[in-house]
Amino acid sequence: MTSWERSYARSAPWFLLPAAVLLGVFVVVPTLHALYLSFHQIDLLSLDRQRWSGVSQYAAVLSDPRFRRAFANTALFALLVVPTQTVVSFALALWVNRPEAPWRALRTVFFAPTVVAMPVLAILWTLLYQPASGSDAGPINRVLLGLGLPAHAWLRDPRTSLLAVAAMSVWQGVGLQMMIFLAGLKAVPPAQLEAAKLDGASAWQRTWHITIPALRNTFVFVLSVTSIFAFRLFVQPYLMTRGGPGNSSVSLVEAIYEMTFVAQDLGMACAASMLLLVTLCVLTALQRLALAEVRE
Repeated sequence: MTSWERSYARSAPWFLLPAAVLLGVFVVVPTLHALYLSFHQIDLLSLDRQRWSGVSQYAAVLSDPRFRRAFANTALFALLVVPTQTVVSFALALWVNRPEAPWRALRTVFFAPTVVAMPVLAILWTLLYQPASGSDAGPINRVLLGLGLPAHAWLRDPRTSLLAVAAMSVWQGVGLQMMIFLAGLKAVPPAQLEAAKLDGASAWQRTWHITIPALRNTFVFVLSVTSIFAFRLFVQPYLMTRGGPGNSSVSLVEAIYEMTFVAQDLGMACAASMLLLVTLCVLTALQRLALAEVRE
């Protein structure tokens, strides 16, 4: 090791220190504090009166019908959104991965919804889903009526409310994942693609045997981040359906919000948050393990 490398190794921790301090103060410490509170009975308006309750808060959360329904809804939402958004964003990245100006403009079009505030998009899509009621029918139902199909109250039907929220979420988030895949495509060896093309490989064969394996780490990142975003679902159902009808679209974060600010049970809310954190950690680990086995 040269003197420059030794000097760099000694100075590197100092450059990491500010980020480590911020991470500890704003992530690690609050998480540990929430873990501590999850074993206590605490009223949000009486934080000085805490009573140790052990795992009873976790038992209360797991026995809560609304929480169980929220967990099932969020898991179903993730199953709908994560694979759909990943496949669509990858296909869009392959489509717009061209240097000409019109294709760069098209990337901007697909990416634009990700920079718009989610409450604005939620209100917009609520209007798009507006059920048929004469001239007040929303654009989606007007298209259906124009095609001779029956209109539908998308957000008022328990069978379609969560699906409608998922469709809106895919549309909003697909642009960000597309940009991540575009960055990953820059690392695909062009020489391999050209050699495979000269050997007679089709576009699908080049994508399946060269591009996708080269983007393995990108797929891991996209799947992990999209899964975390899916389990953090809150704004869309809260503004579009209020978790209804009949709890058909209530999410985990919405249930935790209600435990905190409606029921004012801070201990139960912290227990629910810890369960959500464990779920995300397990899910991310399983995704990485599964993709590692695919590579091997």
